[in-house]
Amino acid sequence: MSEKEQVLDILKASATPLTAGEVEKLSGLARKAVDKAFTELKKDNAIVSPVRCKWEAAVK
Repeated sequence: MSEKEQVLDILKASATPLTAGEVEKLSGLARKAVDKAFTELKKDNAIVSPVRCKWEAAVK
């Protein structure tokens, strides 16, 4: 599973929007890897930000 898929799965499983730091702790990935995955997911419109600095999957 790629880092991008792993981050998206964590966001889908979460009941509330998460920060990059929370995703980092839950996934065990490095912060730079999480930030890179967020950037790619934003380009694909796979994640949205309902609250500043917090993210959730566009479709759960």
